[in-house]
Amino acid sequence: MEVKKKTTIVLFSGDYDKAMAAYIIANGAAAYDHEVTIFHTFWGLNALRKDEHIPVKKGFMEKMFGKMMPRGAENMGLSKMNFAGFGPKMIKDVMKKHNALPLSNLIEMAQEQDIKLVACTMTMDLLGLQKEELLDGIDYAGVAAYLADAEEGNVNLFI
Repeated sequence: MEVKKKTTIVLFSGDYDKAMAAYIIANGAAAYDHEVTIFHTFWGLNALRKDEHIPVKKGFMEKMFGKMMPRGAENMGLSKMNFAGFGPKMIKDVMKKHNALPLSNLIEMAQEQDIKLVACTMTMDLLGLQKEELLDGIDYAGVAAYLADAEEGNVNLFI
């Protein structure tokens, strides 16, 4: 009996291009029959935010964080050449010409391939994010759960 290979990714970055890289690698690993986990922490949690405003009760600081962070994967900025939001528009046009999937589609593909998408509960508490504001069908866990997955991982990445 062959042991299934495992890939784990910590998605710390809230940059569109870095999140795309994480999801491209994750989907590729799943296609090669790896069991894959993406642990979203700090700014990486923005990839899991729903696009629309979800009315939830929050304190002042949590409301401020919510307003300052991008809502949804397609609203994340680039790590380089952001140019006040023009960079992401330009890269998305180039991606469309080359038939590359946008980040939101890569996330959907990951869910279809049973990639475990995990939201860091400690970061959710720090940033005031609530489960209702994040995508449906994801897991919630702390660092100990990620470490348990990573300990068995053949490939472990921090992006």
